[in-house]
Amino acid sequence: MGEIAPFLMVVMIIAIVTFGRIYSAKHGLDTRSVKQRRRDGYIAPPEGVSMEEASRMKSEITRLNERIQVLERLATDPGKRLSDQIDALDAKR
Repeated sequence: MGEIAPFLMVVMIIAIVTFGRIYSAKHGLDTRSVKQRRRDGYIAPPEGVSMEEASRMKSEITRLNERIQVLERLATDPGKRLSDQIDALDAKR
């Protein structure tokens, strides 16, 4: 009887894992680990927010971050170089 118990335990573990994978595939659940999802850049949207809305918000945040980088560059740019660029733009008009 002692030899059957470990074998039965292994069979039960395999059955549970197999059932879980079949269930996940049937219901379209994301089976990636949390670590894999984070590595892929996936963040679940807040409750009540659709995936489309979350995607729109993500692109808006990206756009705003790019604008902030430009503003930071302008704010830390030496005044002479900035005024030269402004003068060059005025000269083109």
